[in-house]
Amino acid sequence: DVILVESGGDLVEAGGSLRLSCAASGFTFGDYTINWFRQAPGKEREGISCTTTRDGSLYYADSVKGRFTISSDSATNTVYLQMNSLKPEDTAHYFCAASLYDCSFSIYDYMMAHWGRGTLVTVSS
Repeated sequence: DVILVESGGDLVEAGGSLRLSCAASGFTFGDYTINWFRQAPGKEREGISCTTTRDGSLYYADSVKGRFTISSDSATNTVYLQMNSLKPEDTAHYFCAASLYDCSFSIYDYMMAHWGRGTLVTVSS
């Protein structure tokens, strides 16, 4: 079975940093793109970043560009999301998702094949 497990969510002050992890198992890591989504209370789910080991392509939403960095470790099948300069509006549940499509489709949650359960990030002002 495909399993994605997120970790690293926490309560942090504005301007602080967190690193989220997405541990993947049950599939060939390089066959999928790994995407990060977030969903704030009362808002739609937003695709914010994507990476793939197939061709090294990356994607960042404008809302996180320059502050967040996605990376992957093929040895441990783990994808990380380093989040710096956090803002209160970054408060959300963060999910990782695996897709067979490339990162140009990473804003479309319906194109994700597998999802983790999420981890909560709260940024206080």
